[in-house]
Amino acid sequence: MEKYQKLIRQLFDYYQKYLQGKEKAIKLTIISFLSRGHVLIEDNPGLGKTTLAIAIAKSMGLTFGRIQCTNDLLPTDVTGLNIFNKEKNEFEFKKGPIFNNIVLIDEINRATPKTQSALLEAMGEKQVTVEGSTYNLPKPFFVIATQNPSESFGTFPLPESQLDRFLMKISIGYPRREEELDILRGGSSRKGIYESKSVISSEDVLEMIQYIKTHITVKDNILEYIMDLVDKTRNHPQIAIGLSTRAALSIVNAARSSAFINGRDYVIPEDILDYYQYTMLHRMTFKEKLTSSEKLGILTSMVKTTKLPYA
Repeated sequence: MEKYQKLIRQLFDYYQKYLQGKEKAIKLTIISFLSRGHVLIEDNPGLGKTTLAIAIAKSMGLTFGRIQCTNDLLPTDVTGLNIFNKEKNEFEFKKGPIFNNIVLIDEINRATPKTQSALLEAMGEKQVTVEGSTYNLPKPFFVIATQNPSESFGTFPLPESQLDRFLMKISIGYPRREEELDILRGGSSRKGIYESKSVISSEDVLEMIQYIKTHITVKDNILEYIMDLVDKTRNHPQIAIGLSTRAALSIVNAARSSAFINGRDYVIPEDILDYYQYTMLHRMTFKEKLTSSEKLGILTSMVKTTKLPYA
């Protein structure tokens, strides 16, 4: 564990150098990444979503790809396609941008449902299928998708099955005034990120992910507590669709990663309580049209009235 804690400190030192005012978003994103999940960022343009994705890839020595979604984006623009090679007299598969470790999918809700379904397979199965052939994606594989909350024209809202593929839904938000002044004084940090060297290796990343999966303990009383929360979402009078089994597994995985980042090999209730709004809210379908704050209020009430696990 001591070895991994050193690696985690190196990562966060790197992000502190290049990503001012994004501490919370960074932590949430790293927890999702270590949990083998994906992140959906709903926020306004120009707040550093692309810079965040590039920094994560560069800090770990991973490959980075970007997909800018539009209404005419085709599934093959994402996955790749077979191209005929005249010299070899055969078709060859040319990989699309999805074949990277870190993939930024910008404005995902501008892609058509057909293209979104191609992304769904990639995110869920870590593979893509093109013309009957299946290709495995690289390890690790992590999607950071964005959507703009203020835009509605020309968009295709993500279906429940797609939203459920995201371990967390977060926002970056505006930086504090002093942090934003520092950004204005120094300019964009993206060039520095591109020129920077990784602080840990891709092998270190895979080793940490495997350690979290196999060595971070989740006791039965914690699992029972998670199931109590899940059951409440399934039986609440204002909720049409509660949390799925996949959602429950995601909560467990995120709790494991939270414990790991905090230097523990066991999960405590705070590993769930600190992140429930990011892991649960986007997976719940409400019967009535409610504001985001009203939805969060209902979820928070359920969490507060759920008995904490015994020590």
